[in-house]
Amino acid sequence: MNNKNETLKPKIYVACLASYNNGILHGNWIDADIGEDEINEEIQKILKTSPIEDAEEFAVHDYDDFWEAELGEYPGIETVAKVAEFLVEHGRLGARVFDYCGQDLEQAEKMMEEQYLGEYTSVEDYARDYLDSCGTIPDEVEPYFDYERYGRDLELGGSITTLEAGYQEVHVFMEC
Repeated sequence: MNNKNETLKPKIYVACLASYNNGILHGNWIDADIGEDEINEEIQKILKTSPIEDAEEFAVHDYDDFWEAELGEYPGIETVAKVAEFLVEHGRLGARVFDYCGQDLEQAEKMMEEQYLGEYTSVEDYARDYLDSCGTIPDEVEPYFDYERYGRDLELGGSITTLEAGYQEVHVFMEC
């Protein structure tokens, strides 16, 4: 379920620290969604081709297509691979959810899989859709109903959580 069909291709820039500490920039971009073992193999290639003999240490100096899900300079490669897989599956929304969950991947996965209710143009539109799915509001009552206020009450009361991703792009999650 990619956000507006946006496909992410997460990459990390891995630098050899021995080279870096000697004023030499030696590193390479690595596709982060190739799996932990393959990422580690690519890192070993970078270290083996270092201009500094017996280089052993590396750092992630940059991220591409991780958006809000940046993991810092010294992330575990297992974490990088798992987060990248999550981002490929869920797109930019996945990055926003990961950030919202305090960069807790397990919580972000649960939120996307178990709590995601969909994308709406506003909380008011969600409230309208939700009430329509519950049954029909009689035509004579409907003009008196304030969907905007009801949607806001759902959010303020803790029944739903929303993440605004852009103009008229509101993602709604139910609270558990």
